[in-house]
Amino acid sequence: MRNAHEIDYYIYGDDMQFVEIELDPQESVIAEAGGMLMMEDGITFETIFGDASGQSKGFLGKLVSSGKRLLTGESLFMTVFTNQGIGKKKVSFSAPYTGKIIPVDLSELGGKLIAQKDSFLCAAKGVSVGIDFQRKLGTGFFGGEGFIMQKLEGDGLAFLHAGGTIVERELSPGESLRIDTGCLVALTKDVNYDIEYVGNVKSAFFGGEGLFFAKVSGPGKVWVQSLPFNRLADRIISRVPAREQGSILGSIGNMLDGE
Repeated sequence: MRNAHEIDYYIYGDDMQFVEIELDPQESVIAEAGGMLMMEDGITFETIFGDASGQSKGFLGKLVSSGKRLLTGESLFMTVFTNQGIGKKKVSFSAPYTGKIIPVDLSELGGKLIAQKDSFLCAAKGVSVGIDFQRKLGTGFFGGEGFIMQKLEGDGLAFLHAGGTIVERELSPGESLRIDTGCLVALTKDVNYDIEYVGNVKSAFFGGEGLFFAKVSGPGKVWVQSLPFNRLADRIISRVPAREQGSILGSIGNMLDGE
């Protein structure tokens, strides 16, 4: 028997996807603040201080949970959507940019998944969203995504989002794969993750692939994205004339300020 709520879902779209979650009465789904697309009558929502899994007890526990989320660059708050109506109700969450939504059942992955810090979209209530410290310090300084990655723990469904095309690779024991650090989306708990130098100065500075790769070693599964958002943003900015970049960035700032 699962501890997390047993939700049903359907993913719509191709490159700009959204996931529709179907909730039975009193079932809930947790999500990052601002990810909701639409919801039916009977669905209520509540902003929670912490990871909203229900596992943090008392104010101190919630404070620690929120602090961990802040370290990953996420909001201090999450939102819980609950079906308070009669019969099944639906709530949908949209991807923040072009790419794919990845459904993962944590009960089939040993109860834990390590993911890129901005990839979490939503999950069944009961799934805990925390941080995972990489064992080697070099991973933190040179890993591209930072020393801290998110960990999803529990036995329910969770949904990640990543850019471009998503590839799922099953690594056998001892099998290794080198991945651009920004392209690594997620890995199961038994996969070893480390950072590897490209090998020589000429390749590092003129090869265009960066100074370091993420090296993952099996056994276990890894998910890889073909278009990390920072790569897309860099390409867009590089095509904008210098005198227009300030205008674009200023317009974005005005929008964030509500002007």
